[in-house]
Amino acid sequence: MMGKNNQTQQSRWRFFRLGRDTNPKRLQRILASLSLSFLWGELVLTALPTAAEPPRNPDETISCDLLVVGGGLAGTAAAYESLLGGRTVCLTDISDWVGGQISSQGNSALDEGKKQRSLQHFPRGYQQLRNTIASIYGTLNPGDCWVSESCFLPRDGHNILYRQLKEAERIGRGQLRWFPTTVIKELELSEDGKQIQGAIAIQHNNAIETPPLNQEPLSAIIDDAYSYQNSQRLTKKIIHFSPKSQQKSQKADWFVVEATETGEIVALADVPYRLGLDPRSHLNPSAPNEEGDPYCTQGFTYTFAMERTEEPQPQYKPHFYDQYAPYYGYDPSRKLAYFDLVFTYRRIWSPQKGKPVRAGRMTVNRPTPGDISMQNWLWGNDYRPGTRYDNLVYTRDQLQQTGQLEPGGWKGGLRQETLRKGEELAKGFYYWLVKGTTDSRLGYGVKKPYPNHRFLTGLDSPMGTVHGLSKYPYIREGRRIIGRPSFDHQEGFSINEIDISTRDYWQDFYRTNLPRPMYKNVQDTIAKLESRMVNISSRPSYLVTRRTHATVYDDSVGIANYMIDFHPCMVFSPPEKPSNREREDVRIAHGGSHPAQIPLRALIPQKIDNLIVAGKSIATSHIAAAAYRVHGFEWSVGAAAGNLADLALERNTLPYEFVDNLPNHEPLLQELRQRLEAQGNPTTFPQTLLSDAHRNQ
Repeated sequence: MMGKNNQTQQSRWRFFRLGRDTNPKRLQRILASLSLSFLWGELVLTALPTAAEPPRNPDETISCDLLVVGGGLAGTAAAYESLLGGRTVCLTDISDWVGGQISSQGNSALDEGKKQRSLQHFPRGYQQLRNTIASIYGTLNPGDCWVSESCFLPRDGHNILYRQLKEAERIGRGQLRWFPTTVIKELELSEDGKQIQGAIAIQHNNAIETPPLNQEPLSAIIDDAYSYQNSQRLTKKIIHFSPKSQQKSQKADWFVVEATETGEIVALADVPYRLGLDPRSHLNPSAPNEEGDPYCTQGFTYTFAMERTEEPQPQYKPHFYDQYAPYYGYDPSRKLAYFDLVFTYRRIWSPQKGKPVRAGRMTVNRPTPGDISMQNWLWGNDYRPGTRYDNLVYTRDQLQQTGQLEPGGWKGGLRQETLRKGEELAKGFYYWLVKGTTDSRLGYGVKKPYPNHRFLTGLDSPMGTVHGLSKYPYIREGRRIIGRPSFDHQEGFSINEIDISTRDYWQDFYRTNLPRPMYKNVQDTIAKLESRMVNISSRPSYLVTRRTHATVYDDSVGIANYMIDFHPCMVFSPPEKPSNREREDVRIAHGGSHPAQIPLRALIPQKIDNLIVAGKSIATSHIAAAAYRVHGFEWSVGAAAGNLADLALERNTLPYEFVDNLPNHEPLLQELRQRLEAQGNPTTFPQTLLSDAHRNQ
């Protein structure tokens, strides 16, 4: 494992409540195995280092051209393109569904930008997904939702995409090796640390004479899923992934595509990355503070499905409901306490269209019995921790402190307790919707009960789980790599706020809050970026206060189009604390963004030459990531990753060699971009003016 420092690594933090009733002998044993230390200013009892859990010998060795870790939309897209290229693809996911956002995370309402949608300008595989939805249901929007042009059942998202992968396998004569319920436990690095030579994975299944999988939520099984040992609940199969071809003449025998939801392989490979808020700078002038904050990431959501019924249903109050009740509320921006507006927001199935009804400034079709709604609501089931005591995605320091960067110590890099509380928040939100009478946003007296609903559970339910929650939480933000230094990013490449935002930086916030040199740098940077496409030589830089287009990248390999959309972390711990509030000023950057590009440099991490990063872990700032996180983007960046790996193997080269001579002409980059465009995987938007440098590529 790379990047280990010389400090003593502690295998795991343990916390004990020692009271008067503690057995003296037990207390003696505990104290003998612990040392006292200070963590974040608090006295804690810490387990002394223990030996790493020894793995069994692998039960099976599997060889492939591409190991795609993470079966979400980015991972599925990478596998899809590689299969069409005739490659052998190993695809893994912690759940048993492909599709991520639209399936295992339950967020089956396609988030798409208006321009991209109006032009129908999508990657070919994503367009096929949309067409198949319309073909199967007879409409693109079987849920008759109003948040999107397409809302559908999550279980169908998996079925559609899996068939799409098998079709690509047949057409391209590739080979798909699908490994559901599989996690990567360890990476095998070369002696120089520059390549991943193998990976050890754990595939789990239900133990003999136990119920099938998806009985329990993720928090209950995540530790077990990452353990080598069999348990009463799960049996384990240890798999060794290795390159299909091992030739000394090859610069890389295979490629590993990081497509997990939180950047697990980024953390395991210990490549440089960021997490949470970035420090305010001329590149991210809307950042809320000068220091940044790695604990404040966007909220995550356990989605669930609920059905409208003819008659009132029995509703059972969860024992934990009162703890979370102070959080729940309708949308304060609309000042509406209208249940049917929430229900139809992400309605994913509507067999019979109801009568139109006014809801404030909107008109929606009233729900009818049999309608199914998927819930993903900011002041409902969005869990938004933001402190070192409750953050979901562990920082590098926290990974070291918990022993997860030790050999055999990886446990997924997530805080189990926070997962559990996110699950409870979601279940409590359902009860609030149907029985609640309080509202944290609009005050008491506006919320009414709506008991004519059923919480949908079971293996044949939309979420495919006995407990009714999504198999995995919808993750909006994880670890984000810092790309390699390049000609215009000497400290490491990243897509930043200034590259995409439509904001006018002449506003008071920027003129009064930014130090004068920083504000001058903002103006100069905007003027420089604008000059690539618009002649502003006759105007001084201080008059150029906003972007008229997104940054044009000579190495663009995909497109993204969505607003900068935040679900900010909360100030206090726990997030559900009464009278808690969102972190101040995080929403300053919230708003419009220009149709944008995905530069190849954002996919290439430092240190590891055969690791390609896709999905939400590409090199973006926290603000830019809020726009580069939705369905169409994930597919576009995954398609780019799959084609990049295919061409790199074909040309016996490495990804960084496609861009290491920029801004000069790069023949390999030109070949990749031409291949993507010819396939129907766009790298730019129509009618975009290109600079001479970009045209020459």
